[in-house]
Amino acid sequence: KMTQQMRDLQLAQARKPPGPSSPNAAKRLYRNLSGKFRVNYTSFDEGSLVGRGEKEKLRKSYLFQSNAALFEAVELQDLDRVQELLKQYSPEELDLNTPNSEGLLPLDIAIMTNNAPIARALLQAGAKESPHFVSLESRSLHLSTLVREAEQRVNELTAQVVNEAPNADCSEKEKQLKAWEWRFRLYKRMKAGFEHARVPDAPANVQLSVASSSSLQVTFWEPLSVNSAVVTKYKVEWSCSPTFSPPLGEAVIDKLKNLHFTIRGLVSGTAYYVRVSAYNMKGWGPPQASVPPFAIPSNWREYDGRAPRRRGQAEALDHLLGQVKTVHQHCVCHESCKNQPQSRKHSVSKSLKHLFHPGSKFLKTLKRGLYLTAIFYKDDNILVTHEDQIPVVEIDDTYSCLLMQDFLWFTKVSCMWDEILWLRQCVTVSQSSCSCILQTRFKMLLAISQMQGLLGIQDLGQVFFEPVKDKQGNILIVTLKEVKTNQTFESVRWVPICKLQTSRKSVSSPEEPTALDTLLISVQDKLAYHQRSSHALSPGLYLGYLKLCSAVDQIRVLVPEQLPNILCHVKIRSNPNISREEWEWLQKMASVEEPVPAAPEADTSQNPLFHELQVAIKELMTLVNIPLQEAKDFRLYSQEVLDFGDQVSFLLLLPPSDDVCTAPGQNNPYTPRSGFLTLPLQIFELGEKR
Repeated sequence: KMTQQMRDLQLAQARKPPGPSSPNAAKRLYRNLSGKFRVNYTSFDEGSLVGRGEKEKLRKSYLFQSNAALFEAVELQDLDRVQELLKQYSPEELDLNTPNSEGLLPLDIAIMTNNAPIARALLQAGAKESPHFVSLESRSLHLSTLVREAEQRVNELTAQVVNEAPNADCSEKEKQLKAWEWRFRLYKRMKAGFEHARVPDAPANVQLSVASSSSLQVTFWEPLSVNSAVVTKYKVEWSCSPTFSPPLGEAVIDKLKNLHFTIRGLVSGTAYYVRVSAYNMKGWGPPQASVPPFAIPSNWREYDGRAPRRRGQAEALDHLLGQVKTVHQHCVCHESCKNQPQSRKHSVSKSLKHLFHPGSKFLKTLKRGLYLTAIFYKDDNILVTHEDQIPVVEIDDTYSCLLMQDFLWFTKVSCMWDEILWLRQCVTVSQSSCSCILQTRFKMLLAISQMQGLLGIQDLGQVFFEPVKDKQGNILIVTLKEVKTNQTFESVRWVPICKLQTSRKSVSSPEEPTALDTLLISVQDKLAYHQRSSHALSPGLYLGYLKLCSAVDQIRVLVPEQLPNILCHVKIRSNPNISREEWEWLQKMASVEEPVPAAPEADTSQNPLFHELQVAIKELMTLVNIPLQEAKDFRLYSQEVLDFGDQVSFLLLLPPSDDVCTAPGQNNPYTPRSGFLTLPLQIFELGEKR
């Protein structure tokens, strides 16, 4: 039947005028022929689409051409073209797993020609083998049929070309003959690749680790041997018996982008044996036992039955805040706002009064005092007033109190932007004390409300970790927020940051810039800090370095510039869980006089965590510029593992007790390399919670 179809198509092709000849003309010709087969293969589905618009027809035609291009690229072993098509189109658009007229998929051609790079690219994109090959015999028979029919067609066309006089029809048949000769060689190469292939070797480096108190994680590599065919899937088996009799379960992995698997639903405290085997077109290879051969699901908290530190804390704080609000809701100052509709931001009378209030607009210049500025940015644009100024409002023009205490209080208020009105009412009750601190904080709340009202938005973002100061006595508290949606603001507009920096005329000298000029010059650095402070770590177990330094009014913590919401750290491994056995070993190490052992002992030489910690400690010491010989005086914090959600956990490395916090005036003998900064401890805590 296949031969008859090709004959009919050749008759149709013979009626067309001859096209230009090229070295790849034969291959393109067959590609066109097999393209016609695929049209016939899908014609039943396309027949139901009659009546759709021409746009949809053009799209389908375009996608069909991309599918044909993928088959051609695989057959020509053009890896670059294959990768380009996989990047440009989705698997559905390419019909990646729809067989062509010969019953083959792109992955079948790649593995039977033993083209491992193309096969791996297809597998990572989600390619499958043809469902027609249910056994070795069916694959062998199919390949033999393709070779036999291709050979027969070559012989027929050869006889026609030899017997016919040179003319246009003869030239067309010569092109068809070249196409079939190339196809015949491809099928023979595929058949030979299948016949010479063997089952794959066992996977390499099969590692088993404890993922939680009810799961294990197994990771592995491809078989090291390159003589067998491309592996297309893996099988993970587990059992409570080392002989795997009876087996408890198995899982087949055919998505090969990441070679790992998590076995879930296991019983804590029970030993499980695990092995992994590989599969190619010749079948399953021998299994490879994991290292270690078994593991017991557990978690470090099972060592002493400790509950998670933060369990119920958020709910308790919400309940406490609700109680505080309940106590204050009957105050006289609250009665006037109960009857005000919450849906409207300003009443008419308040809006009229707002127009005549001296502080009701954004400031253009600074006098000596304390100010609030809000930076909203989107891509490379920043929000400015109609006078091309960053929005600034005044907090206090007679500010003389201790700045750091007020600034840290302001950072805590930034966690409650939507509660500013309530906080203002609470602070108003206490104003009779005439406290300088309370007066300043009440003015801070007024400035926040003013900024929110002028911009028409409540959330002003995250507070930058230090105020901007100048020699004229101006102090700017800066908030930063990235806008990711089309949000509407009042009294402001968007301008490119570079345009704002070049067009603004400075009113100060380069030697003594004002706080606003300093802010504008450094705005991109502040935006970069804000973006980095919201980045999250990839899942895993990390080793963190805790280093503090104290001043008269604050304690600061050392952090990396690239991730300022996390301590200085290096990654120990991808598995964040510490098992009960590993925690017992760490407790034993903590009881030894030398917390970080210089040489492995008998019971630690086979402990994977010991070797992982050794590598991590060396890397961390290099990172923070501390000589490695000093590591013997450092300690691992053994009271708990710091869990940040379910995917990230930390072990802490501490300097000697006298060096954990550097006192004012005390010299630090080991200065970290560039790429670090120190944050106020309260700012760091807020950033970590975000």
